[in-house]
Amino acid sequence: MKAQVLGLSVDSSDCLRAWADSLGGIKYPLLADFFPHGQVSQLYGVLRGEGFSERSIFIIDKEGIVRYVDVHAIGDQPDNNEIFKVLAELEPEGAAQVAEQEKQLEKQAWEQPRPAEDLVMYCTPWCSDCREARAWLKEKGIPFKEIDISKDRVAAKRVYAWCGGHETTPTFDYKGQIIVEDLAQLKAAMGVPA
Repeated sequence: MKAQVLGLSVDSSDCLRAWADSLGGIKYPLLADFFPHGQVSQLYGVLRGEGFSERSIFIIDKEGIVRYVDVHAIGDQPDNNEIFKVLAELEPEGAAQVAEQEKQLEKQAWEQPRPAEDLVMYCTPWCSDCREARAWLKEKGIPFKEIDISKDRVAAKRVYAWCGGHETTPTFDYKGQIIVEDLAQLKAAMGVPA
């Protein structure tokens, strides 16, 4: 598809660079709405009185018309299917190609054998719960395989199916038992005291 993703934040460019670096890099441009502070966020109606912007997604067509707006809590995950549906309406030809690629990824997700390790942690670089789980597993000396779903889109399709249409991390596969975001449940399944 011929869409351009941009990230916008009221933070400074130095802060955005440090944030992107902490995640191992971002594949799209990040824009600083820093000075005049929050001017773009204010124009789009998402600047809070405290000077922070709401977590939001805008889809703007080639003519500059806003076609989609989603404002959500920072902890909520937007519905990517809804976003792709709007993009498909704007560019049907590109959407058909993307749909075929997605179908192939889904097929691969279930044809590919489960990793041999007893414990597999599906994660993303920016997930704080993943960092906590990783630290605990290493502290306990528990062997595990880590799969970054931001880089392995086949694995992301598995997680998407297991998590009811979300790419929720960490998601654990312990000997075939799927545990979503719940370290206490993982500890209980493994018989490891909390």
